Amino acid sequence: MAVTVRVRLFAGLRKRAGWSEREIAAATVADVWPALGLGDEPDGLLYAVNKAYAPRDAVLADGDEVALIPPVSGGAFRLTEEPIDPAAVIREVSDPRAGGIATFIGTTRVESRGRTVHFLDYEAYGGMAEQVMAEIAEELKRKHDLCEIAITHRIGRVDIGELSVVIAVSAPHRAAALAACKEAIDTLKETVPLWKKEVYEGGEEWIGRGS
Repeated sequence: MAVTVRVRLFAGLRKRAGWSEREIAAATVADVWPALGLGDEPDGLLYAVNKAYAPRDAVLADGDEVALIPPVSGGAFRLTEEPIDPAAVIREVSDPRAGGIATFIGTTRVESRGRTVHFLDYEAYGGMAEQVMAEIAEELKRKHDLCEIAITHRIGRVDIGELSVVIAVSAPHRAAALAACKEAIDTLKETVPLWKKEVYEGGEEWIGRGS
């Protein structure tokens, strides 16, 4: 039986539809895309119901929020459980137009807020996190006239001294690359659905975005 759900669109899908939120009638996740009237369904489209990934045969309840998460193009914005190779991220932004490449490398430090940290544990809203990174990059490319930008962020356990995030920015002029690199990490911390847990001597604490 069809119920009323709220549909949310992000990034390219939002632009394609011309709206970001709408209520529709649907019985299962599979009914959502046909009800939108947006043409063929994109390959790689993911669905989340109430902020958790859901299969297409999931039954919907009245008032559910269904988020449609489009695939990220380019592959330059990723989450990984493996150690990050900074050189690989830099290669993503290599461009003959570039006069400079600026990088930011975030590492796990042993002390935080007066406590001895054993390791960090990162959790992200996969799919949406990469898409938000891509949106940040597109805005910075327009604002600073960049060549390219790439972001890789660790998820899961990150030990002391290991890399948690690597950002690389190429631009014709070094001032633009440096400014955009700083703005990228500041914006990422505030907007990307990514959370950090500190495991320290005597306990643990979720720090959340912005830290």
